[in-house]
Amino acid sequence: MSKNKKILVPDLGDFENVEVTEVLVNAGQKIEKNENIITVESDKASIDIPSDISGTIVSINVNKGDILKKDDQILLIKEKTKNRQEKENPKNLKNKSSLMHDSELLVLGAGPGGYTAAFRAADLGMNVTLVERSPTLGGVCLNEGCIPSKALLHAANVIEQTSAMKDHGIKFSNPKIEMKKLMTWKQGIISKLNSGLVDLSKKRNVKIITGNAQFQSDNSVVIDNKKVIKFEKCIIAVGSESATIPGLPDDDRVLDSSKALELEKVPSKMLIVGGGIIGLEMACVYHALGSEITVVELTDSLMPGTDSDLVKIYTKFIRDRYKDIYLKTKVGKIQPVKNGLKVFFEGNDCPKTATYDNILVSVGRKSNGNQINIEKTGVACDQRGIIKVDKQMRTNIDNIFAIGDLTGDPMLAHKATHQAKVAAEVASGKKSSFDARVIPSVAYTDPEIAWVGVTENQAKSDGIDYEKSRFPWAASGRSLAIGRDEGFTKLLFEKETDRVIGGGIIGPYAGDLISEVALAIEMGADAADIGMTVHPHPTLSETIAFSAEAQEGILTDLYMPKNN
Repeated sequence: MSKNKKILVPDLGDFENVEVTEVLVNAGQKIEKNENIITVESDKASIDIPSDISGTIVSINVNKGDILKKDDQILLIKEKTKNRQEKENPKNLKNKSSLMHDSELLVLGAGPGGYTAAFRAADLGMNVTLVERSPTLGGVCLNEGCIPSKALLHAANVIEQTSAMKDHGIKFSNPKIEMKKLMTWKQGIISKLNSGLVDLSKKRNVKIITGNAQFQSDNSVVIDNKKVIKFEKCIIAVGSESATIPGLPDDDRVLDSSKALELEKVPSKMLIVGGGIIGLEMACVYHALGSEITVVELTDSLMPGTDSDLVKIYTKFIRDRYKDIYLKTKVGKIQPVKNGLKVFFEGNDCPKTATYDNILVSVGRKSNGNQINIEKTGVACDQRGIIKVDKQMRTNIDNIFAIGDLTGDPMLAHKATHQAKVAAEVASGKKSSFDARVIPSVAYTDPEIAWVGVTENQAKSDGIDYEKSRFPWAASGRSLAIGRDEGFTKLLFEKETDRVIGGGIIGPYAGDLISEVALAIEMGADAADIGMTVHPHPTLSETIAFSAEAQEGILTDLYMPKNN
């Protein structure tokens, strides 16, 4: 027997009174347990309040703008009771697709965004088909990008760390590099994760189809020009591929980022064309393995767009390691010769020619949005393959969603996975939206560089009134103990409120540290919130707290007084 139950404002911790900013449901609507019903906001954070039961909403007792406190009534709900059939079969009939379609939800692409969307939708009871053109799941990130590169970067880091210890009284013999064994280890990591994804697919009853999908209409695709699949809804997650430059010779010694992860021999001399994150990560790997590295970049700075103070420290660190770094330089021509690849440069501070064993072309990535006959659907897609979506990840065609690299910069796996969950939830009928304030970026170079939120470049161009605090790692006991004092941590604050709006870190493990800054921005934290949070000592995370203390004028680990 069904009964009515009140849904009350739960304990919100330090927030005594909160304002209703959005009512997410309507009277008469059926909702599930843990589905968000209202959004409230304190002076520092926005909070979604979910229902603790499933049922049908009888009445709503709040409006936008109301001020609420703990135990105030939000709504009255008629609690859902399970019938006998549902108790015996909890999944009931949700996994059954419409008779008019082969799949309730079709997901194109099995990268981080695609498989996340498929798994989340399946967990919500949808009948899901996942199509991937490659024989293995995981996409570029798992098979040819993020994961294998980080494995090799770990190997590079071990080599560099052991080498550095000779200055501190511990000497190791020069490493013997067995490339075949190294690549086998890297491939083992990939295979283990591949198997895990297959297992997760089976447990969720996600149907996997291998092949190249092309749209026929807004509710059908054809796989390898053979098998037609009709769908009710579709999430496009076909990712991106390496961009290139015109006029490259057809030569196996010219590499993209994927091929650079598969070399069976360490090149004596390697040229990196493009001074962005991917190219510089590969430079880090092959320098550690023994290659003589040259980097050429078209603009006047490495990692274009990154704050100059971060790049300055990084550039200074690698100049002594790499043979040459040519800025404002263009590769005019590449000519295969007997002993390598002869490169003709165009620039003021570079040689006319030089010869290399291998050349890695790393000049960015481009969306695959124009490779799937997207025009057959009516989905709006620009010449670059970028698809415009709303906060629910919907395209201009209601039953089709797009996520990940297809939606434009930043082209990052962690953006794709968050968008994927939103798309899956909306496709299943839940209310959800992608409203991340910030998305962190990391260059897994040596030293690592990480940043999130407003950069100084952006603040200056947009006329944002900000303040900056910066703590040098030369004053950190932990950084000194690991022999790496070149880095620093900086925080940007909105001048009027003192809230954190951005941050940048350079040094070992910067990528692991930046999440605290991202959380601070999402939560609306100010300098006092971070500075008064007790951080363990001695750690690199302390540098974030010290930067906040510097902003507050209470830092004691350095003499950096601030007149308040």
